[in-house]
Amino acid sequence: MLGFWGIKGGQGSAVSADFQHALMQQVMRTELIRIRALIGTAALLTVMLWAIYTLDAPAVNHIWHGPLRPTYLFAILIPFILFELWVHATISRHLRLDRDVPVYRRYLGALIETSTPTLTLALHIDAMGPVQALGFVVPLTYFIFIILSTLRLDFWLSSFTGFVAAAELFCMAMFYHRTGSADPPPDLYYHSVRSVVILICGMLAGAVGVQLRRQFEASIQAATARDRITNLFGQHVSPQVVERLMAEGATTNSDIRRVAVMFVDFRSFTAGARTRSPQEVVDRLDGAFAVLVDILDRHGGIVNKFLGDGFLALFGAPFESADAAHHAVAAAREMLEANDRFNQATSWPLRIGIGVHIGEVVAGNIGSPRRKEYTVIGDTVNFAARLEALNKELNSQFLISSEVRAALGDAARDAVPRGEVPVRGYDRPVAVWQLG
Repeated sequence: MLGFWGIKGGQGSAVSADFQHALMQQVMRTELIRIRALIGTAALLTVMLWAIYTLDAPAVNHIWHGPLRPTYLFAILIPFILFELWVHATISRHLRLDRDVPVYRRYLGALIETSTPTLTLALHIDAMGPVQALGFVVPLTYFIFIILSTLRLDFWLSSFTGFVAAAELFCMAMFYHRTGSADPPPDLYYHSVRSVVILICGMLAGAVGVQLRRQFEASIQAATARDRITNLFGQHVSPQVVERLMAEGATTNSDIRRVAVMFVDFRSFTAGARTRSPQEVVDRLDGAFAVLVDILDRHGGIVNKFLGDGFLALFGAPFESADAAHHAVAAAREMLEANDRFNQATSWPLRIGIGVHIGEVVAGNIGSPRRKEYTVIGDTVNFAARLEALNKELNSQFLISSEVRAALGDAARDAVPRGEVPVRGYDRPVAVWQLG
């Protein structure tokens, strides 16, 4: 089909652009969640520190091994919160502009964030000494950044976060000491093993992020392909057709195929609509279309276009069907019966006209570069429209062409010949058959 994409096998190039755009937006949204979690955690720690110091300063000083001034930690926490608010605003702006955040900014942000516990650790070492400070809570805060790095959905960023945490903790343990203190020398192997474990945790967080990214990719890929199929095939595509398109794909060239074309129109609808409110008109059409389209779905047809108070339906496209005529006629018969039942339950009965013709059409994805639509073109379509219009002249509801009657065989025994009828746009009268 003209301009159609291959859905099977990676979804094809036409889907990939929308897919990458949707994935980028999803990654940025998870990044915003991560940043909000960091801001919330830092704000909570700030409030708790101030509250505890206000209620029981001696206990805090006892834990701190000396007089603690909250301003020391506030000088770290508050700038950290302000930095994260700036990052959040930057990502939100990029998201609104449909632009991705540069890679170097992501790594720079990870470096700055993960260095925050290192600055806090330096204060603790100055107050407690390296042995007690390294065994206290601050080294554990590196894991907050490692765990939340999973939401970056990037293995290398999470691994980088783990590397920064491991390297900075190792350097603080091995090389940072209180001035003039007699602290024992650091144990190389002890601190090396701990740093390696932190690095491994970063890599594991990255692996989890990759798995989450793959799940996002699968769901976004399916949703993107489904949306493009729905847009391509007009205002209605049955779930069965969508699933089959996604499973089987389609050719990339326009093609000529044998299709049963059905036109459906509600008779005298415009006249009845003049005396009713707009909402009544819409509700009546919606109710009628819901019944008829459901029948089409069951018989393998698709609505290619809604045409005001009618529609064009196809059988045998986008997928070929050897029994297209049988499916179209079976659907039309059931639609007539369903419409009669619907009329009995409403104060606004409607009479429908149906015309079905079968023949070769050009099927393809046609339109402007900004918007394309799957459609069929050819004399078969034109004649089906003319055939449906003849219902008004012949006082009938369901007319088929000789080609449809021939395709039906014994299934058309009840077809009533209406003779050769002049058809607008055709030089010679054409044989028409009526079905009930």
